[in-house]
Amino acid sequence: MNIRVLAVGDVVGECGMDFLRRKLPGLKKLYGVHFTVVNGENVACNGLTPQQADEIFSAGADVITMGNHTWDKQQIVDYMEDIPYLIRPANYTHRAPGRGWGVYDGPRGLRIRVVNLIGRCGMDANFENPFTTVDEVLRSEDADITLVDLHAEATSEKGAMAWYLDGRAQALWGTHTHVPTADCQVLPKGLGFVSDLGMTGPSQSVIGIKPEQAINRFLGGLPRRFTPADGPCQLNAVLFEIDTAQRRCVSAQRVDVT
Repeated sequence: MNIRVLAVGDVVGECGMDFLRRKLPGLKKLYGVHFTVVNGENVACNGLTPQQADEIFSAGADVITMGNHTWDKQQIVDYMEDIPYLIRPANYTHRAPGRGWGVYDGPRGLRIRVVNLIGRCGMDANFENPFTTVDEVLRSEDADITLVDLHAEATSEKGAMAWYLDGRAQALWGTHTHVPTADCQVLPKGLGFVSDLGMTGPSQSVIGIKPEQAINRFLGGLPRRFTPADGPCQLNAVLFEIDTAQRRCVSAQRVDVT
C-alpha cells in the first residue's frame, strides 16, 4: 500500500497555532493524509507548553517534533516524559529528559518510526553527532518506514544526512530556518527529501517575528524578547507518498497554504 505523510513546518506563535488549527484538518482531508508530523518548538515563540502541545494534537498531528528551543519552557519536561508522541532531538545528551524517537502505529498495522535530530553546523557544538546517533536509532528497533526531522541551520548538513540515509529511511525533511525550500526530490534509493519545510506563522515577518525586531538586532540594538509578527499567516508543509511494500518514497511535493 501507499501512505501519505504530511510534514508541517515550525509553528510560530499563537497566530501560527490558530492558523494550524483552522487549516490542517481540511488539508489532511484534501490530500488523504495517513500520518502527520508537526514541528512545535516555536509555538510559544521560544519553546512549547503542555497546553499548546495538546492543541497541536487536537489540530491533527500524530507526532510533534522539537529542536533547539526544546527546553525554553520548563513545564514541558514532565509532559514530554509522559507523552511518547512528543519527541526532542535524539542527539541531545543521554541525560536529557524525554525521547528522541518513537515507533508508532500507522494504517493497517504499519509501524512508523519518527526520528528527531538536531544539526551541529552553526548550532550548539555540545550536541552529539547526528550521523552516529541515527545509526544507533536505526539499529535499536525494527519499523516498516522511517521518517526523520533534522532541525538544522546548514542546508549542506541536511543534504549530507539525506544521502547518508538514502535506502535506510523513506523521508527526511529539514526544519529550523523557517524558510521553505524548492528542492523536493526523491533520491536514487528511495528517500524523499526537502532541505526545509518552512514555517506555519506570520507571512509578513522575518522568519515569523516582527521585522523591526530583526532589524534592531542587525543594527546592533539592545537585545529584546522576540514576538511574532501580526497580519496574515502561511502554512508550509511537504507531502510524501511512500510505497510501503517497496519501502521507498515515490513522490515529495510542497503543500503551502496562505
